[in-house]
Amino acid sequence: MKRIFQIFAVIGMAGLLMSPAGATEPIKLGAFFALSGPAAHIGTPTKLVAEMVVNKINKEGGINGRKIQLVIGDTESDPAKAAAIAKKFIHSDKVAAIIGPTSTGEGMNVKKIVEEAGIPTFMTVGGDPVIMGGEKFGSFHYVFKSPQRSSTAVQKLYGYLKQKNLTKVGLLTASDAFGKDGLVWLEKLAPEFGITLAAKESFGPSDTDMTAQLTKIKNAEPQAIVVWTIGPAGPIIAKNKVQLGINLPLFQCHGQPDPKYIELAGKASEGDRMPSTKLMAAGQLADNDPQKKVIQEFIKLYHEVGYDKQFPINTHSGYAWDAIYIVTNAMKKAGTEAKALRQAIEDTKGYVGISGVYNITPEDHNGLGVDSMVIVQVKDGKFVLAD
Repeated sequence: MKRIFQIFAVIGMAGLLMSPAGATEPIKLGAFFALSGPAAHIGTPTKLVAEMVVNKINKEGGINGRKIQLVIGDTESDPAKAAAIAKKFIHSDKVAAIIGPTSTGEGMNVKKIVEEAGIPTFMTVGGDPVIMGGEKFGSFHYVFKSPQRSSTAVQKLYGYLKQKNLTKVGLLTASDAFGKDGLVWLEKLAPEFGITLAAKESFGPSDTDMTAQLTKIKNAEPQAIVVWTIGPAGPIIAKNKVQLGINLPLFQCHGQPDPKYIELAGKASEGDRMPSTKLMAAGQLADNDPQKKVIQEFIKLYHEVGYDKQFPINTHSGYAWDAIYIVTNAMKKAGTEAKALRQAIEDTKGYVGISGVYNITPEDHNGLGVDSMVIVQVKDGKFVLAD
């Protein structure tokens, strides 16, 4: 009997030695978003979607038999706080990859940290600088992002303006990192589309009245007004425009397609147009659109878990879904070793997501083109495809 126990003990030890280290341990994903502060209306539902998709992946068997464990952090809409959490993820939590943060300013504060640590990071920020290189912006070898580039949204918007013969434009942009990034591309791409910038005004993202800037823009006699901001400032501008009796079409950026915009702006939002992900016009997509089925499944699950009751679906809703799926798909192929995982993410081709069909390259760590976007407008208090 003793001999039998010895044999089983040896076999058991051999099995442990042959098993890959951590084969059944969960894979940690750092996930930090603005769960409080000015950007919480975007960050909180993004976190809920992150939890939703991880639950789905785990129910379907996880990553090669290993569960995903989210390590959640609240950036409080503060770039300094985002940097501190990123360091915690890397050095204390030992995460395999990071998802988030929410704003461009947070992303830029985190960028250098994750680059130096060599941790694959898939951001859910709107601005381009996080995946722009050179001396000004620094390396983006380990940084990717799921929302369309600001430059892509500008191209979509300018293409629409040109089509409508609206070539003389007044700009009103926020003074934060996202607004400044938008202004760069609005200025740079204008000549390519035959757009003349009749006026350029700015405002603080927390400002509550932009009538002075709108009055100056009106006096420049543009054919349309383009606003580049996220959050409540956009709806405030829509209301200010109506209050001033300015009878010009208003175009917002790709961060505003959200039922909250219509709620805050009220009747003043009627007719406003903006570039958007196809998620906001799901019911109007052609049956042969490769995204339609994916988007419909996402909407169904989102409603089943009940998130829509507090956070109606908006253009931001799919960003964490796409980021996590791209990262976990790469893990299935390459494992969790940082360099191999980064390369597998960069090799992503033809991933059909909520926000578009992603084709990532070494030069483009977003992978979405102009065809991933549509122009929507507010009609009868709802978003529909623009005429």
